[in-house]
Amino acid sequence: MADNKRDYYEVLGVQKGASDDELKKAYRAMVKKYHPDLHPDDKDAEEKMKEVNEAYDILSDKEKRARYDQFGFAGVDPSYSAGQGGGGFGGFSGGSYGGFGDIGDIFESFFGGGFGQQTRSNPNAPRKGQDIKTAVQISFMEACKGTGVDIRVNRLERCPDCGGTGARAGTSAEICPDCRGTGTVRVTQRTPLGVFQSTKSCDRCGGKGKVIKDVCPSCQGQGRVRRVLSKNVSIPQGIDDGQTLRITGEGDCGLNGGQNGDLIIRVNVRADEMFEREGFDIYSEVPISYMQAALGDEINIPTIDGSVKYRIPAGTQNGDTFHLRGQGVPRLYRSGRGDHHATVRVVVPKGLSKKQADLLKAFDDSLDDRNRPDKRKFSDWFKS
Repeated sequence: MADNKRDYYEVLGVQKGASDDELKKAYRAMVKKYHPDLHPDDKDAEEKMKEVNEAYDILSDKEKRARYDQFGFAGVDPSYSAGQGGGGFGGFSGGSYGGFGDIGDIFESFFGGGFGQQTRSNPNAPRKGQDIKTAVQISFMEACKGTGVDIRVNRLERCPDCGGTGARAGTSAEICPDCRGTGTVRVTQRTPLGVFQSTKSCDRCGGKGKVIKDVCPSCQGQGRVRRVLSKNVSIPQGIDDGQTLRITGEGDCGLNGGQNGDLIIRVNVRADEMFEREGFDIYSEVPISYMQAALGDEINIPTIDGSVKYRIPAGTQNGDTFHLRGQGVPRLYRSGRGDHHATVRVVVPKGLSKKQADLLKAFDDSLDDRNRPDKRKFSDWFKS
């Protein structure tokens, strides 16, 4: 109906005297805006795209455009004046979007491939296999000193029966007759702008460029089979929780003679009851007695390499930290080690007898300001 139709120039957003280049530019913008591939399940966009195609079909044809400029809709579609709507515009059925298959085809064939065009690589070129990721768990001491762990992973390996070709032993794959080994075929399309050509993946070979008539029964033509890899992996000393190891070439096998992927192992380290780690340094606590703290003593400090004798000075206070140089974790893939930091904790005796308590009180009473600076501090505070 006349009331339902918009002027074709208005639909494309151009003036009545627009040039062919201006029409093409306007049509391109409308395709980007309304094509159904860009707006799936959007009925409004679909209807607008039909309207745009209809307008461009008329205005891009000089003869149709001249009749439209002189007689309006009646000049290009006699059925319109008979009240049948716009169903006969140059073969537009309403569902073909101007003869284009999809938005990628439009911009590849009409606009020079600037939208969505992909460079097609050789389908038979070597391709690297996928990496395989797994994880292992080791103890704190194993991380410090290094260890070996057994792992089992599933991976794709080259089929031993066909050698990776996918064809039964004694046979070979053949060049695809449809695409001649390129993996792509040319498609001719008729559009409102004329006949255009584009390329698409070959349906017969699936883009591989080759067809296998007699497939290998072991790998079903894939050229690879899944097998379990059992391997002992060396964990280097100094590795930390969450770090990964990469073993080159132990992942899935490649395609078309490509190199294997890698095996990537995440190392999880269990916490230790005695030691904590920050970088390559070790931290621990060492209990000492009241007497050892007061008089000083030679004590044993546990380290990751065993006990180390260390003399603490008289008057050591609770919480004092002593540093053992070079007794920490070996540096990963480098020479040298971190340090060990031992913090002493004075253990206060419990369950004293009356005699022990009296002796301790007498000892405390015998202390003066030189032995107990805290006494002087508190007495000065109360006086003030």
